[in-house]
Amino acid sequence: MSDSSRDTAAGAGWGDAERGVYRHLVPERVEKISWLNPRLLWAARNGVLASWFGDPTGRTRDRWVAQRAAAGAPADKVIRRDDPDRFSFMVLGDTGEGDEPQYAVVPGFLTVGQDTAFAVIASDVIYPVGSADDYDTKFFRPYRDYPAPIYAVPGNHDWYEDLGAFMRVFCDDAPPLPPEPAPPPPGRAWLRSLLWHRPRPGDGRRLDAARAQRSAPAQRAVQPGPYWAIDAGPVRIVGIDTGLLGTLDAAQGAWLREVSRDPRPKILVTGSPLYVDGEHHPCAIESGGTVDEIVRDPAHHYVLAIGGDIHNYQRYPVRLADGRTLQYVVAGGGGAFTHATHTIPRVDVAGVGEDDFRCYPLRGDSLAFYSRLYGRRLHLRRFFTLTEDEGAAVIARRLGVTPARTPAPGTRVTWRTRLVASLLGAGRRPDRRARFRLPVRKIYTQLFSPGSATYSPPFFKCFLRLDVSPEAVRLRCHAATGNRAQELDPPVEDEVLIPLV
Repeated sequence: MSDSSRDTAAGAGWGDAERGVYRHLVPERVEKISWLNPRLLWAARNGVLASWFGDPTGRTRDRWVAQRAAAGAPADKVIRRDDPDRFSFMVLGDTGEGDEPQYAVVPGFLTVGQDTAFAVIASDVIYPVGSADDYDTKFFRPYRDYPAPIYAVPGNHDWYEDLGAFMRVFCDDAPPLPPEPAPPPPGRAWLRSLLWHRPRPGDGRRLDAARAQRSAPAQRAVQPGPYWAIDAGPVRIVGIDTGLLGTLDAAQGAWLREVSRDPRPKILVTGSPLYVDGEHHPCAIESGGTVDEIVRDPAHHYVLAIGGDIHNYQRYPVRLADGRTLQYVVAGGGGAFTHATHTIPRVDVAGVGEDDFRCYPLRGDSLAFYSRLYGRRLHLRRFFTLTEDEGAAVIARRLGVTPARTPAPGTRVTWRTRLVASLLGAGRRPDRRARFRLPVRKIYTQLFSPGSATYSPPFFKCFLRLDVSPEAVRLRCHAATGNRAQELDPPVEDEVLIPLV
C-alpha cells in the first residue's frame, strides 16, 4: 500500500512527482469556475433569494415526487437491489466542476471501484447551477468507464435551476414541471418569483448525446425521486435531499421517519453533513424535530451518516448515551474546489476530541496549499508561501497537538509563519481567543476559491469505498492528488470498521 499524507510529504502529493494520466481525460475546453465572477454569482442567486424571501423548494420537491409517483415510481421510494450479503459501493461528493481536480479523481476511483456494485454522489453533482448541458463534461464523460449504476442526492447547486436537469438524468428522464401561476404583486413571493433564476431556453439539447457515454444496461440507474432508499445486501442506504438551505420539508421528514423504521442497519447519505468543522448541524425538519434525532434513535439502527457540501473529508466518531458509536463523515472531496481544513479549531464536540477526529487534507497541508494560492493571487509569494513542514509546525503550535506527519528536523515557527497562519484563518484551541475575528471560512475558502486557480497537484481530492458484510461496514477514504503514484495505488487516508451487530 502506498504512503498516505500521514506518512510522508510525497504521499500527500508534494514535490516533483510525475503528473497523472488524468490530464488525457480532461476536455480541451474547460470552463473555469470563479466565485469572484459577478455573472456566475448572479446566476447562483436562488439560495440567497430563498433565505430572504422564503424557500420554495419544499413545494417544488413535492411536485417532482407527485410526478414520479404518477409515472409509477414506488410509493415508499425504495430501490430494491439483489446484491449479496457481501458487496461494496463507492461514494463521491461535490463532484462537478469539470476541471482538472475533478478528472484527477477518476483514475483512482476506477481502480478502487472496479468490482463495486454501484456508486452514490452525495451533493452537488453539477456546478455552478446544475444546468442540463453541463452534465456532458461534468458527469457522463468523467464516469463513462465506471461499469455500475450511479445514484445521487442533490445539493444546493443542483437546485439552482429547480432540479430539472437532475431529475432528467437520475429519475428516468422526468419531463419538466408545468409552470406555476405567478404570485400576485406585491409581496415576498412575487419579488422572489420576479428575480428567480431559471434554465436558459434550449438548455439540455445535448443531453441525449451525452447519455450515450453511460448507456450500457449495467450502468443504468433509475431512482424514484430526489430522496430515496436503497435496500442492498444486509443494509438500507437512505438518501435525503436538503435542498437550497440545508433543511427537510415536512413530507420528506415524514417519509424519513417511516423508512427508518425498517429493522436492518442503515447508512444515511445527505446533502448537508450533520457534524462538520467541529460543529453540530442536526438539520431541521419543517414539521419539527431534526434529522439527527432520527439518526440517533436506537430503534432506527443507523451506524453511519455521510454528508457532502463541504469539499474535504472529516470523520467524527460520536459515542451516544446508550453506548453505541455513530460515525459522522464529511465526504465532499470528489472534485470541486478544496475547502480548507486548517480553519477547523481544535475539535471538542459531542465527546469527540482531536485524538478521535480525522480529516483530509491534514490541516498543515491545507495551510500550505492556501498559502501558495494566496501568494500567487496577491503576488506575494515570498511572504505568503509556507512549506508543508512549516504549515504542519505552526498548526501544531496553534492547536496544541502533535502533528499527524512530523515536520522535517529544523523546521521553525517564526513570526512570519504565525502571521500567515493568522491571516489565513488557521484554527485555535478553544481556550485561546483571537485578537480579531473574521468570517474566515467564507472569505478564505470561497471568495478566493482554488477551483479557478489550482492547475497542478496536489489537489487533495478524495472518494470513499465501503465494503459491506453482515457483520460490519469497512469505510476507507482514498486520496487523489493528481500525481501518477497516487493514481496507480490510491492511498488510504482513513479507515474504520463499523460493526452492524
